[in-house]
Amino acid sequence: MVLEGSNMAEAHPVGFQWVMEAKRRGAKIIHVDPRFTRTSAVADTHVPIRPGTDIAFLGGLINHVLSNERDFRDYVVAYTNAPMLTREGFVDAGDDDGLFSGWDPETRSYDTSTWQYEGVEVAAASGNRDRWGSGDPETHRVSHLLGQSESTGSGGATLRGDPVRDDTLQHPRCVYQVLKRHFARYTPEMVSSVCGMSPEQFTEVAEAICADSGRERTTMWVYSVGWTQHTVGVQYIRCASILQALLGNMGRPGGGIMALRGHATIQGSTDIPMLYDLLPGYIPMPNAHKEMHLPDFLAADAAQKGFWGNMPAYMISMLKAWWGGAATAENDYYFDRMPRITGDHSTFPTVLNMIDGRCEGYFVLGENPAVGTTNSKQQRHGLSNLRWLVVRDLQENETATFWKNGPEIETGEMRTEDIDTEVFLLPAATHIEKAGSFTNTQRLLQWRHQAVQPPGDARSDLWFVHELGHRIRARLAASQLDRDRPILDLTWDYPTEGPHAEPDAHAVLAEISGYRVADGTPVDGYTDLRDDGSTACGCWIYSGVYADGVNQAARRTPAGGESPAALEWGWAWPMNRRVLYNRASADPEGRPWSERKAYVWWDEEAQRWTGHDVPDFEADKPPSYRPPEGAVAQDAIGGDEPFIMQADGRAWLYVPTGLADGPLPVHYEPEESPSRNAMHPRTRANPVRERFDRPDNRYNPPDGEPGSEVYPIAFSTFRIAEHHTAGGMSRWTPYLAELAPEMFVEVSPALAAERGLEHTGWATIVTARSAIEARVIVTERCKPLRIDGRVVHQIGLPWHWGPNGLVTGDAANELIGISLDPNVHIMSTKTGTCDVVAGRRPRGPALPEFVASYRRRAGIGN
Repeated sequence: MVLEGSNMAEAHPVGFQWVMEAKRRGAKIIHVDPRFTRTSAVADTHVPIRPGTDIAFLGGLINHVLSNERDFRDYVVAYTNAPMLTREGFVDAGDDDGLFSGWDPETRSYDTSTWQYEGVEVAAASGNRDRWGSGDPETHRVSHLLGQSESTGSGGATLRGDPVRDDTLQHPRCVYQVLKRHFARYTPEMVSSVCGMSPEQFTEVAEAICADSGRERTTMWVYSVGWTQHTVGVQYIRCASILQALLGNMGRPGGGIMALRGHATIQGSTDIPMLYDLLPGYIPMPNAHKEMHLPDFLAADAAQKGFWGNMPAYMISMLKAWWGGAATAENDYYFDRMPRITGDHSTFPTVLNMIDGRCEGYFVLGENPAVGTTNSKQQRHGLSNLRWLVVRDLQENETATFWKNGPEIETGEMRTEDIDTEVFLLPAATHIEKAGSFTNTQRLLQWRHQAVQPPGDARSDLWFVHELGHRIRARLAASQLDRDRPILDLTWDYPTEGPHAEPDAHAVLAEISGYRVADGTPVDGYTDLRDDGSTACGCWIYSGVYADGVNQAARRTPAGGESPAALEWGWAWPMNRRVLYNRASADPEGRPWSERKAYVWWDEEAQRWTGHDVPDFEADKPPSYRPPEGAVAQDAIGGDEPFIMQADGRAWLYVPTGLADGPLPVHYEPEESPSRNAMHPRTRANPVRERFDRPDNRYNPPDGEPGSEVYPIAFSTFRIAEHHTAGGMSRWTPYLAELAPEMFVEVSPALAAERGLEHTGWATIVTARSAIEARVIVTERCKPLRIDGRVVHQIGLPWHWGPNGLVTGDAANELIGISLDPNVHIMSTKTGTCDVVAGRRPRGPALPEFVASYRRRAGIGN
């Protein structure tokens, strides 16, 4: 098991018990991390790495596998797109420029048409694919689907035509050979130079994962936000996917890539999304067009092959769940009344719109952007420009009080009497004061029962949204305006219970799971959904969680029942399948790759798939099944094609469409880096990253540019077990506050000696955005690394503090600028550069002047 991009022992301590159990049973645990942490302390091996260089490390592992022919060849040929030929026009990222074919320097974007397979056109998986303008529908369909996905979601793509293949993997344009050439530059020496580990440490990991992969063994990769929060975060995970597919570790027990979701129902908030560009179940949110109807949307976004081919059933069932009897075939099931998006409505552009006067109101539910979001000063400036702000939280957090005690009040950059924002602070119920399901790591839904009633005026989020909907509908009840009909026609008849008329969370989950419109009986799963309006389902991937009228998420059979997959503990989407694509645990003929790793297999006598898990495959489709001519959706998936959400039924080593920044991962340096790009000197950072270079979000000059010497030290953020996220639940808790009472910075003995820092003394950390102070912890856990022949110092900062609570301190997010991954718009919080000086930071107006003096020295405009 390799843990990379995660300090699991501290950030996910409950789940980490199973890592320790695996170690007790003989598993080797490898931890790859910039710091030596509690996870490192119990791992068999700790491998240091410079933040922001994981693609170089993973690329080196891929090179080791390919150059030494350590891939699981039978699996690779049968189950991946390694045999597919790329088009003749495709040009790989060059050694110097690191750019693929199709690059347009004026728009800073790619024309991805040359990335396609030979002989076919492939569209993005899911997410924001809906982007066409005027002209004939077929032209729209092809043009807008080629690589325009904002989020590839859960897999799948539209594929038209038959890809040209070479199952011998010898053709120079087959994906396998493209991979070999692309990753050949990632030698152990180059990895060491870029990442900071020794070639021997790298080779130890490479040999370990090869030895523990193949027919008889599997290796798992585990990551968290140490991978996602980068300008190349999506490509980090893509790189791991390539490695795991080459080793035959996808869809098999003990393999895969485990995304650790650290907060209550973080997975659930992407499945049933709080994301502006997705609908429930990773269906794309429609864009605003002069004219677009449901058939146009579905024709463009539904796949022809695989289970995404049933998107009309998923979409129409969702519309029926939302609008009930008002959604009919005659009105396109209310599709024309759905909201549309007109551009990037993610968090950071929204805050910029506040600052620029284009957003007047804001709901903040369970968040604390005043200290918990990148470039916190910019967040507070946005909040100060609103007309109204609603904050629902357990405590009076910094977002609710920015107007009276934010840092800018002290510095004089804001005055309370000048802030017109009307703040509504509403007390929220804690997790033990409300019922509902949480969806976390492993896509597992677990039901939380209410233990006590919330005190005073505190209410659950479900109560708040339900009550707000009722009050808005009451205000609009007499309206004759057509624009108000979508709100008035919503199904909003959820039953309530208890002294506070709390909506019945079971009823909400039952609607999400789905039912037959005619008689209200629950559906068994997403295969029951229909595109004729006869079924309603709030989220197709959750369909079946209330099968038979039973809350499957509330199951608590000890040890999860008799199956080693623990099938009777909670419920995992889809259809309670615990390992996705588990058809890949058997060979093309349906036999286990080995008896030791038998998981799901074809029972010839029963003519069904069986095993330890619910088969992620049609249970009665034999391995010998071959799709007839003209077959669509799941009928077009062969019996030996495990990856049923992909249009070619295969795992993608190479991405012909769907990503903004390339069909293969490339090592780029972070936005702010203490090192040049040794692999691609002419393209330092991700060329497609989203930047917001404006006076309130200036960037530090990267290495090699004038002024970079002003901010020479690398920093990364982390969390500790004693505090949770931005501290809203822990800084007010006495026993946790006592365990970790002050903001601190971890520095190496070498850096402490160089900068005159004393253990438990004070240090000031400064970037182009702001400066903070922290107590100094001098520790060997945070060591300098030798990068490209020179020593690079790095520091670590926890991010749990703010000015409110029992324990207070400066927030690490004050230091970080906004620079985003182009595929999912996530911020880069794990890499940055700074300066560190001994002593406390300046107070009052002297603080912004201190920051400005650094900017002037670095040649950064104010």
